[in-house]
Amino acid sequence: MAQFFLIAFTSVFVLVDPIASVPAFLAMTGHCDRARRRHMAIRASLTCFAVLTLFALAGPAIFKLFGITMPAFKIAGGIILGLIGLDMLQARRSPTQETPGETSEGAEKEDVGIVPLGVPMLAGPGAISSVMVLMAQNADWLHRSLIIGAVGLTALIALLVLAAADWVSSHLHRTGIAIFTRMMGLLLTAIAVQFVLNGIREIGLLPQL
Repeated sequence: MAQFFLIAFTSVFVLVDPIASVPAFLAMTGHCDRARRRHMAIRASLTCFAVLTLFALAGPAIFKLFGITMPAFKIAGGIILGLIGLDMLQARRSPTQETPGETSEGAEKEDVGIVPLGVPMLAGPGAISSVMVLMAQNADWLHRSLIIGAVGLTALIALLVLAAADWVSSHLHRTGIAIFTRMMGLLLTAIAVQFVLNGIREIGLLPQL
């Protein structure tokens, strides 16, 4: 169970990637005092948890409603994760998570806790796809509870990182954040490849994989 939780947590955390969100968070909240910034960090983290939990619980029903098979979603999700991972390997935010326009628009808003910080910066398409796949391929509620727990732990870490964004930025600097992002990108790309391979194997192609 501990190994499964670690896999689930890693899959979610590398996609939420709160450390890579620090520069954008600081840019969007530059006009705020410390208390207001902490408030937005809380709202963003709660939004991330709520959105990912909602899609995790509703995932199987969504698949059934639209007639989507698990192998098809694994392959599609793996491609999305791979694109995000390749961008992260170049130490840049993927446009599938948020666009520069959303970041600049967020800097002009009074409250960015829900949009664009919570969604799509933290809870983006990649993270949503990941939790839906994890939930759909684990039918028992013990494993599903561990997945929700992994989402909760990720949201808590996101809260701590964003609340301490000034400290993180001053100690890691851009170089440190870029190195961390590349490491997470490599891990995410490997997860993406595994998703695609699992999907291909489940539809009967290349069964030796």
